[in-house]
Amino acid sequence: MRLGVLVFVFISIVSCYGCGRMNVGTRIASATSAPSSEKSAPTSSTTTARVDFPTQIKPILEAKCQPCHFSGGKVYAKMPFDRPETIKTMGTKLFTRIKDENERQLIRDFLAQE
Repeated sequence: MRLGVLVFVFISIVSCYGCGRMNVGTRIASATSAPSSEKSAPTSSTTTARVDFPTQIKPILEAKCQPCHFSGGKVYAKMPFDRPETIKTMGTKLFTRIKDENERQLIRDFLAQE
């Protein structure tokens, strides 16, 4: 039964993709969403895992803010971005260079931690 449903969904998605009735977001959501009877309960934002600075935040900053804010950079002495305390002091001012909403949310979660 499930195989038949999956085949039907796949054919529907492919045919809508071909005729242009679905946009990219709809196609992705349709292809990845489970049937309503199998959807899990929404997760609470209070159970969010702890954000780790060295493995999650620092790589984002290295990609967007290097070489200036890392060792040897011209503003490293004033604003070293390899230190969590600097990032907590800067807060959302970092978002002038970080445009990706997922990265911004990860930084917000880090800033909200104690």
